[in-house]
Amino acid sequence: MTLKCDVQYRKGDTWSKLTKVGVTGVRKPVVVRREGINSALNGALNCSIDIFVDLPAEQKGSHLSRNVEVLSVVVEESIREPVTGLENIASDMCRKLLTHHEYAQTASVDITAEYFRECRTPLGRGTLEIFKLLASGSAVRGQGIRKTIGVEVIGMTACPCAQQTVSEMTACAEGIAVMSHNQRNICTVLLTMDDRVDVEADEVIDIVQAAFSSPTYELLKRDDEGQVVINAHNNPRFVEDVVRNVLESIVERYDTLPDDVEVTVKSESEESIHKHNAFAERTTTLGELREEYERRVTL
Repeated sequence: MTLKCDVQYRKGDTWSKLTKVGVTGVRKPVVVRREGINSALNGALNCSIDIFVDLPAEQKGSHLSRNVEVLSVVVEESIREPVTGLENIASDMCRKLLTHHEYAQTASVDITAEYFRECRTPLGRGTLEIFKLLASGSAVRGQGIRKTIGVEVIGMTACPCAQQTVSEMTACAEGIAVMSHNQRNICTVLLTMDDRVDVEADEVIDIVQAAFSSPTYELLKRDDEGQVVINAHNNPRFVEDVVRNVLESIVERYDTLPDDVEVTVKSESEESIHKHNAFAERTTTLGELREEYERRVTL
């Protein structure tokens, strides 16, 4: 049986190009292995993958099966030879997409995965905590590839404003943390860089954890629970503080990364005494952050 020409190649009456055409929510295991990294982070990560190319105005449709084919091949390769990071496998997919879609000028891949990391409670109990890993790649034909590594971390903030008000209204013993209202804070950090540059996701998680009033934990015994509350109220933070603390730590830790690394930090506090949430965000480059940091240091 002879099949007719692909419908996707028909020109039809289309007149506008499309920025992204592809498939979303493809679930695949990706095997990650990194030397010297916590063994809990190595192994198969359950990933959700979105994979796209652009579509020129003169073409009716994109060959979506090619996206899934590229995705499947790269994932199967990771089972035989584990990758060092999700952002690297996203970059590899982008390269292959431009090869398989000869009409495309751009390609992009987004990957999210939940994984566990070994942690310690304030009193030293071992625990496995879940984090979200965010990775992506983007390619422009003839211009190379950029990749993004990011994390989403849940922690806790104690409101400094309410704490100050309570301290003015009540008599508290010296050295005792003053009560305040608390928020569950969700902080997202994204670092976008050249394909040849690498950043370890564990380091980014450490930065975010330190920016909160306190990390949070899935399981706490009573003594650890009390210590988390005490630590948080001894370290009150606004949602803005979380973003600024992360930015400062990024500048201090990544002094060898190029200036063109793009940095996005988002912090959202789910309020306990309000019906709204508090939010703060900064998008910039590492070079711009360094200039601001140096001006502050020299004042």
